[in-house]
Amino acid sequence: MKPYLALISALVLSACATTSAVSLSPQDAFFARLSALCGQTFEGRVVSDDPADESFRSQRLVMQVRDCSADEIGIPFDVGADRSRRWVITRTGTALRLKHDHRDEAGEIHGYHMYGGDTAEPGTAERQAFPVDQESIDQFIAGGAQVSTTNVWAMEIRPGQTFVYELSRPGRLFRVEFDLTRPVAR
Repeated sequence: MKPYLALISALVLSACATTSAVSLSPQDAFFARLSALCGQTFEGRVVSDDPADESFRSQRLVMQVRDCSADEIGIPFDVGADRSRRWVITRTGTALRLKHDHRDEAGEIHGYHMYGGDTAEPGTAERQAFPVDQESIDQFIAGGAQVSTTNVWAMEIRPGQTFVYELSRPGRLFRVEFDLTRPVAR
């Protein structure tokens, strides 16, 4: 009888482990992949070919995954000496949210601020898309940037390979690819 109890216990424990691994949502898996990068800094390059991105293309692009908690990750994105940009990814309970935090050197808000959106679909463990939210649309219209009212941002993580930040809308694609194989100093 005891060998059967050991076998049943092993099967139950195995089933529990399998169930918890399978029940991880694509958004939770994506967030876990991002969390695994916490404390690291990576250099990137513009891989899209829009002439509007020439100023970014000629600068050193660096992202630093930091400010990590169970529900939020802050990622400063430096363009050359300009350290005014920070991506903030938050778990909302029903989605992932991406916001763009823009501040000057003194920490004061500058330009458009905390714009972005929530995931509208489950996405995958590798890619999450964030369509522009109404608050951001209102901010863009008030600031005269109507072209941005159809923005969709996306992030991709291929562990041990690349991290991608993307902005797309009709007639526009901006895509930066960061090399995860070589952490760098900020």
